[in-house]
Amino acid sequence: MSDLSLDSLRFDAKRLHRGFDAGAPWALERLRAHPPRATLAGLKRADFLRVVALEHGFESWPRLKLAAETRGLDHAAKVQRLKIALFRGQNRVVARLLDETPDLADGLFGLQCALYRREAVAAALAETPALALTRMGPRTPILHLACSRWIKARPELEPEMLATAELLLAHGADVNDSYAEREGDAQRLSALYGSIAADNMAMARWLLAHGANPNDGESLYHATELGHREGLRLLLAHGADPAGTNALLRAMDFNDHEAVVLLIAHGAKVEEVHGGETGATASAIPALFQAARRGCDRRMVEMLLDAGADPQREWQWMTPYAYARAYGRNAVAEALEARGFAQPLGREVSLLAGAAEGRAPEGQYLDPAALPPACRAILREIAHDPARLPQIRALVELGVPWDEPGPQDGVTSVQIAGWSGAPEVMSYLLGQRPDLSHVNRYGGTLLSTILHGSENAPDRDRADHIACLELALHAGVALPRSAIDSAGREDVAAFLQDWAEAHPGQAV
Repeated sequence: MSDLSLDSLRFDAKRLHRGFDAGAPWALERLRAHPPRATLAGLKRADFLRVVALEHGFESWPRLKLAAETRGLDHAAKVQRLKIALFRGQNRVVARLLDETPDLADGLFGLQCALYRREAVAAALAETPALALTRMGPRTPILHLACSRWIKARPELEPEMLATAELLLAHGADVNDSYAEREGDAQRLSALYGSIAADNMAMARWLLAHGANPNDGESLYHATELGHREGLRLLLAHGADPAGTNALLRAMDFNDHEAVVLLIAHGAKVEEVHGGETGATASAIPALFQAARRGCDRRMVEMLLDAGADPQREWQWMTPYAYARAYGRNAVAEALEARGFAQPLGREVSLLAGAAEGRAPEGQYLDPAALPPACRAILREIAHDPARLPQIRALVELGVPWDEPGPQDGVTSVQIAGWSGAPEVMSYLLGQRPDLSHVNRYGGTLLSTILHGSENAPDRDRADHIACLELALHAGVALPRSAIDSAGREDVAAFLQDWAEAHPGQAV
């Protein structure tokens, strides 16, 4: 970061402006990742400055400029990087920044809360009690505290963390405080959600004990993702209602029988379907279809049938049996057959069922107009699984759309393969020449999506995200130097650094 200067960032904005005017792919990619407020037809110098500021973790150019003028740009950039690392759980980056600059968080109340520095928090509140209620960036201090993942690196600081929470509460902090993840979002994320997402059960217990609402629309859903059921049991014990949360369907993503039993016992309905956009409120599908979609086992299907799931209910032109055959989920199909719910398959579903076995009859193609809507996303749904590569090849040969962005998240099949760390699938899809400049609705490029998956994909310890990064870089995607600094995994950062040194022209 030592080479940063306002002049160099202004020059970068000018370069971006010139690249955009010339239609350069790298410039369009940067603008897609950080969309300006104006339409692309009416961009001004301020819009390009704002993109540069967003890329460095600041909400606007004036905020970046103010930080640079008051603290120095290098120091300000490190502060922003520390904030992001604490929120994302990149504790390797946190430790490195604090080792390099031990006083980095001094005088910054939100960061002191996120680092559980009880004595500093107490001293600041004694001097300025209103700090407990002051919004610092998008979040107030209790949200900085609850969303911090520093506890994973420093579990011995739990008493200091809880004492900090008590201090904030004593000065008026709201345990039900919330924030919008992106500017303009109607959906708000609570302090409780922050602690659940951070897998910080001590913080979650404290919040619930002090009146946090367990029905915040997100916490129960995300409690099913943790690899244990402590958070799920904790929320249910405090009155969390599974209705309308999609928590049941999310538990099925992991074929988690015990979580499904818990949720059904607390009122989750296997036939509930509701609308939405993302996460806990994503558009739901009936439970039997979800079992087929996620490859659940026969026991799961029998549990759902015993709980009242309708094996004859149609969804998007299909029955559960036809859907299971189309996806090649034999355990689901066999469980339905055993209860008498097998049925003949139409032409398109028969072709999909053949593809599930790795067969694509020569000279036969799917009719896109006759393809059931329930199956339009089939390739994206299986792109995470290397074992499904023969099926993926057969689907492409049959003419199934393979590079369509998801209608809600804008994520493509090759991005899913990269996020999941599945180089075999990603290599095949790259061979089909996908749009490498595509930016999904999270602002993710192919490279940044792989980086996110290397830190957040459920099977990241068994996956090979470095191989996926190498494939993407060999395919010619740009390597932003900021990606090297922001990588949360040491092995990933080392690989990217080595690549940048060997391919300096690709590092931007």
